[in-house]
Amino acid sequence: MSSAQGFAELGLPQPILNTLAQIGFETPTPIQAEAIPVVLSGQDVLGQAQTGTGKTAAFGLPLLANTNDKADKPQAIILAPTRELVAQIATALESFSQYNPKLRITTLYGGQSYGEQLRALKKGAHIIVGAPGRVMDHIKRKTLDLSDIQTIVLDEADEMLRMGFVEDVEWICSHAPKEAQKLLFSATMPKEIQRIAKNYLNEPHKIHIKGKTSLDNIGQRYWFVKGLHKLDALSRLLETEETDGVIIFVRTKDATLDIANRLQERGFLAAALNGDMTQDAREAVVKQLKNGKINIVVATDVAARGLDVERINHVFNYDIPFNTEAYVHRIGRTGRAGRQGQAILFVSPRERRLLRNIEHATKQKITELTLPSPEKIAKIRVERFKAKLTASLQSNDLSFYQKIAAEYMEEHSVEPTQMMAALMKQAEGSSPLRLEKNVHQPSSSRRDFERSKPQGQGRNKRGAAIARLKAFRVEVGKNHGVKPGNILGAIANEADLSREFIGSIKIYKNFSTVELPGDLCPRSLKTIANARVAGQPLKISEWSSRS
Repeated sequence: MSSAQGFAELGLPQPILNTLAQIGFETPTPIQAEAIPVVLSGQDVLGQAQTGTGKTAAFGLPLLANTNDKADKPQAIILAPTRELVAQIATALESFSQYNPKLRITTLYGGQSYGEQLRALKKGAHIIVGAPGRVMDHIKRKTLDLSDIQTIVLDEADEMLRMGFVEDVEWICSHAPKEAQKLLFSATMPKEIQRIAKNYLNEPHKIHIKGKTSLDNIGQRYWFVKGLHKLDALSRLLETEETDGVIIFVRTKDATLDIANRLQERGFLAAALNGDMTQDAREAVVKQLKNGKINIVVATDVAARGLDVERINHVFNYDIPFNTEAYVHRIGRTGRAGRQGQAILFVSPRERRLLRNIEHATKQKITELTLPSPEKIAKIRVERFKAKLTASLQSNDLSFYQKIAAEYMEEHSVEPTQMMAALMKQAEGSSPLRLEKNVHQPSSSRRDFERSKPQGQGRNKRGAAIARLKAFRVEVGKNHGVKPGNILGAIANEADLSREFIGSIKIYKNFSTVELPGDLCPRSLKTIANARVAGQPLKISEWSSRS
């Protein structure tokens, strides 16, 4: 079945079918086959499906088909939890709508200038793709009018719940016509999402696509952090594992830059991916990873959300996530479409409970790995060096260099092997062919690991996370109508900070307090300070009970 024939049977108009054929879309995925005719008919949809099942086209194609490009006001709004997902959806819609240059798709998310967004809205956007916080802000500023909205899409609803956006989403829905078509998609269906569906969807058509959630094609291993610096361990594994494309997950934006730079110094083709980068810069990094110009991306959870690059075969959890959902999302970047993937987790003694939680949730035992010895690393480097020499001998005209070598040997009475050895020493660069045996290689068993509980560790479920948190004050409170979810959502989305790194939030009369990682960089704090909740800038500052 050709792409045109397959999608034609779903009722899509010919211009869209022509575009699908041009961009190589083949047979519809199960969720596309079931959802497209329903969305075209105007019926509400409650869809449960994992990332990677084709959800964007499932709601995006019929949305485009139902859009009138002659209208002045937005006719559809798509809400997504992160700026990366917003950009990804908008890019897909733009690709699907190549047939109609008059269709205008506008993105609204934090980190983008208001001026740019205002200009796009004034031109008359037909479809809005946005993060809840920024969409709310535009509605309150009266720069976005939802009175003519015909369709509302809630994508990754469970993630919006996890990030504290549910109240924002409900507020946005209350500003759109009640009769508007509503499409809700979620990977899971917790009680809160079921409540929203019951309250806002009108006799929805229910779709449940069993996603490829199995981790059977992903090998999972952990390294017990002891006796060797994590970066040195990472370097050893990158040299000895059969890697192609690699994602390394860290907790903070500063860490993405630090680790990427240090890997570059060691000769690896690495780049950072974080929320401080412009959207164009992030897209450029992803493009480089896809075409092989770089092999390694060091990313935060939020920045990597929605990242789907076929050549990724290794995921390193350099910093362990504090919840199992984040872990599954991370390693789900590999092992897709039946391909084999590898996930490696770095675990310190104080994080052993998090490892057990992950094993319990995934119902899989994560095996311990032993780092390759210095001797093995040296052997691999020597073999690689020899292979480069062979390639150079076979593919280059070396006559000029042979003449210089002959002259040098005659002038200095040097044997050929001596001179070659000196040149090899000079060429080895930052990866010496002989490693010093001065690093203690620990031998740790799982039993040792389980016994390694540090003194005085509390029983808080977030253990290590809580130990790193510091209290901050933000200048919004009860008088502004603020709830904890509003603050959590704003910080998570605007500052590119995963929810598990945000601690308790307390609301007072004129201000609130929030626990955040103590090692946040000044740039991140400035981003949070400028974020707006209930129309007010947060203006963050350190807090103590005596403040």
